[in-house]
Amino acid sequence: MKYVADGKMGVQMRGLMKLSLIIILAVVVLGAGLLFYFRQGADISQLQNHLQQPTGIYDLDGNLASTVTANKSEGVTIDEIPEHMKQAVVSIEDHRFYEHHGIDYQGILRALVKNAKAGSVVEGGSTLTQQLVKITMLESNRTLKRKIEEFFLAQEVENEYTKDEILEMYLNQVYFGHGAWGIKKAANIYFSKEVSELTISEGALLAGVINLPSKLDPYKNLDGALKRRDLVLSRMAEHGYLTKDEEAAAKKDTVTLLMGEKETDPLKGKYPYFVDHVLSEASSKYGIKLEDLLTKGYKIYTTLDQPMQQATESVYANPANFPVGTSTEEIVQSGSVLLDPKTGGIKALVGGRGEHQFMGYNRATQLTRSPGSSIKPLVVYTPAVEEGYDITAPLKDEKMSFGEYEPTNLSGVYKGEVPMYEAVMNSLNVPTVWLLNEIGIDKGLDSLKRFGIPYDKNDRNLSVALGGMRKGVSPLQMAGAFSAFANSGERMQTHAIVKIENNDGKEVAFFKEKRTKVTSKGVVDKMNAMLLGTVEYGTGENAAVSGYEVAGKTGSTQVPIEGISGVKDQWFVGYTPSLVGAVWAGYDKTDAKHYLTTHSSQGSALIFQKIMARALQNQASQSFNTQDIGQLIAEQEALIAKQQAKEEGAQSKQYWIDKGNEIRKGLHKWKDWELPW
Repeated sequence: MKYVADGKMGVQMRGLMKLSLIIILAVVVLGAGLLFYFRQGADISQLQNHLQQPTGIYDLDGNLASTVTANKSEGVTIDEIPEHMKQAVVSIEDHRFYEHHGIDYQGILRALVKNAKAGSVVEGGSTLTQQLVKITMLESNRTLKRKIEEFFLAQEVENEYTKDEILEMYLNQVYFGHGAWGIKKAANIYFSKEVSELTISEGALLAGVINLPSKLDPYKNLDGALKRRDLVLSRMAEHGYLTKDEEAAAKKDTVTLLMGEKETDPLKGKYPYFVDHVLSEASSKYGIKLEDLLTKGYKIYTTLDQPMQQATESVYANPANFPVGTSTEEIVQSGSVLLDPKTGGIKALVGGRGEHQFMGYNRATQLTRSPGSSIKPLVVYTPAVEEGYDITAPLKDEKMSFGEYEPTNLSGVYKGEVPMYEAVMNSLNVPTVWLLNEIGIDKGLDSLKRFGIPYDKNDRNLSVALGGMRKGVSPLQMAGAFSAFANSGERMQTHAIVKIENNDGKEVAFFKEKRTKVTSKGVVDKMNAMLLGTVEYGTGENAAVSGYEVAGKTGSTQVPIEGISGVKDQWFVGYTPSLVGAVWAGYDKTDAKHYLTTHSSQGSALIFQKIMARALQNQASQSFNTQDIGQLIAEQEALIAKQQAKEEGAQSKQYWIDKGNEIRKGLHKWKDWELPW
């Protein structure tokens, strides 16, 4: 019995062994097939060509308008790079670089063990060769297919190029943060030096930045960058590149950041602020990494109108076009945007004056400042007209308080009562606040939401009528809001990108139109009448463009420092039936020594006028086909004159009545007088 059982067990074991061998063989064959498939596709012939391919920015007519690239032409040869710089990068990123053939199996195993012990990913196993492949030839998505492709491409690169050639390509392509693509740019941007002049300490700092270029940007996080530098120096000593004394000395070195005088913008393309916004939109809205946008040869089709962009930039190139502030050491800054109200497409954009810093602060899109009185049409007058107020409706204009809030008219003049169009035209504060109080703050905030203006719970008070907002707005947001007035009450989503194609011509992103019904055509007609009047007869007179109907609104905010009478922000937002523009001017930081001494009518309105006059040159004049409030103004003036004449007549009549009574009283006095003789 035992023999039979043992025999059966032996048969079963042999069966299992055969099945296991078949499964193993199948896995090996399948694996070999997959490996053969991916090895066949491991083509690195495009490596050198791809490194030179820029991303193209195309205008609204499909013409190439600008190119952006990591600027590989300004790379350096391996002989120009100090030995310690190469050693620093190898030590921290891939210390077995000179030993492996593109794939470091020991490094992968070591990373797996460390990650398993830590319970999370604390170390990667990618070699410098794999990193070069990833940033130059592969999409950034983390898939198994991409990792396998990277595996074989790295080995092919090692077959084709020497270690020095690989390291040279890597150091000229990798991102060092702060707009520095490649070691040459990094040396200049951080230390104002040539690569060959870098010290051991400086080279180690740059090598450390590679791991997390945004987080470890020395200009933003010097402490973090120095800690990483010290780690790099320790690794260099650990791998025999530095003695302990050299390591200690380098760690004691003081790092002095100094922006180079050479061109620090890595993208030598036209229309830099517009391009910055395009790259930002492609990254934030369509999920394409900045690194890929600058290295993978995309074609980005945009709404750019080159003549309008050139017109805007020409205005910004002339300092005489801008208001003069109280500081001679710092220029008054500004941001402007031109928008197509029918599509929401950005036609032109300038985000600042002076030297442009790649992907730096863009005042046309990133600014958050109080809009002052320019917000009045959005938060007060549009909802009031929706509630049934006519443009001639009388509004209270007298000193008054709303709890602890006491708004005042800038002129200090109060008429007791004014028609709505006059309150808009002359930007009167008290009637505006009174009107918002009458219709209710909730209706005002609901209107702001429809116009696309962001606000938070702290803005729910009457001061929002005059632009009192916690966070504020940008020129792009204000232009987008006012575009509804030029588009029959519909607001189109603002955008700069129409579509994006990759290097192979495949469409990878495209704009999907989004429109919001803000208000009715009837309400828009009344708002246009009042805002046309503002430019023709009121505070916006300096924004008028000869031969064109221009509507708009001024806005100014006061310096929030007791004892100083000055202006912090100047705004003008205006439009024709075919073009919307928004302009902001002021200091980046307002304090007791930095503020403006003029209001928007003498500053931002003039900038707007100069931009629009140039931008509209090639456009036919169009009409809003709405009421001209000039007739209302004339009627109002005639009524006032008549009233004054009537009052003057009554005063004159009373004067003579009083005079007659005085004479009669005198006569009676003489009548009762007795002669002394």
